[in-house]
Amino acid sequence: MQNQEKIHHKKSLPRSFYIREIVLQSIRSFFLDRNFHEVETPILLPSLIPESYLDVFETKLYDRRKKSKKLYLSTSPEASIKKLLSAGLGNCFEITKSFRNSETTSRYHNCEFTILEWYRVNADYRQIMKDCEKLLLHILKNIDDKLKSKNIEYKAKKITYQNHIIDISSPWKKISMKQALEKYCQISFDHITDNRFSKYTRLFNPYKIRKVAQSKGYNVSATNSWEEIFNQIFLNEIEPHLAQETKPVILYDYPSPMAALAKIKKNDPRFAERFEIYIAGLEIGDGCNELTNYWEQKKRFSAEMRLIKQKGKTARNMDQDFLKAMKIGLPDCTGIAVGVDRLVMLLSNAKTIGDILLFPQTDLFGV
Repeated sequence: MQNQEKIHHKKSLPRSFYIREIVLQSIRSFFLDRNFHEVETPILLPSLIPESYLDVFETKLYDRRKKSKKLYLSTSPEASIKKLLSAGLGNCFEITKSFRNSETTSRYHNCEFTILEWYRVNADYRQIMKDCEKLLLHILKNIDDKLKSKNIEYKAKKITYQNHIIDISSPWKKISMKQALEKYCQISFDHITDNRFSKYTRLFNPYKIRKVAQSKGYNVSATNSWEEIFNQIFLNEIEPHLAQETKPVILYDYPSPMAALAKIKKNDPRFAERFEIYIAGLEIGDGCNELTNYWEQKKRFSAEMRLIKQKGKTARNMDQDFLKAMKIGLPDCTGIAVGVDRLVMLLSNAKTIGDILLFPQTDLFGV
């Protein structure tokens, strides 16, 4: 039975519907009160930021003469918003739908999802971290106030998620990836990288991390990249500890092969100024100090396009307009993407993302 049929047979909408409603209203009031511009960017795009770890949706646009043009569903509003930042817009946010293919069988993924992104100009990623703390407390207060009027119990500043009680009050726990590696894995970052910073040095030689991983019992081969091996260690030895924390955790300064669109640290090029937020084991947000160097961005895009081809992912057009905007000048800025559906999951104590969506795509496969 499709989810819409289930809804038609219910006498009332689920509690998560009201929580989502309050979350969306709270996000808007939070940013508008701080004089952020709300933007609306396109979902159908002729080109995308190349990201080799994502599958994309491809479609065709026809004109009246049936001439076709290839288009893609947006995987994120990031490129479009950064074009606006390059045009001088200033601090801004967007709540929109994004689409990623092959994401239908996970508890935490839906191929169509709601994403919140916001950007601060002339700011540092520590300010975005503070925004996250204040935003969630703002949302919780509104949920507490509004659900009381519906006789639905809720406790501000504390969340119970799958039997874990999380204290949302400020400050949140912050730990660098280097510290997490030493604390949870007993691995020194110096043992899996080369810290001699010169143009002749290969900072991330897979041999070093492969040797450490094999000593810990991981099944890795000479074909695995440094990042692939690191991800195995991260998923098995760091993420499970984050799920046990009683405070939200901000994990920051990722290895530079995982930089995505983040700046590399000047004092140590082995690290990128990127962070992720985990609450009760759920990865809620991914933020960074944004890369503004045109030549570095072009180099990363070219590498990603090669990986897309190697991995057999859906071919896509590279967003050349984004690169042009960067060449004109993307201002120093910091930004973050937050999964709104996961946030609603957390606040509704829902086990799966399908539980908080009125029309989940998981129903299409009978999951």
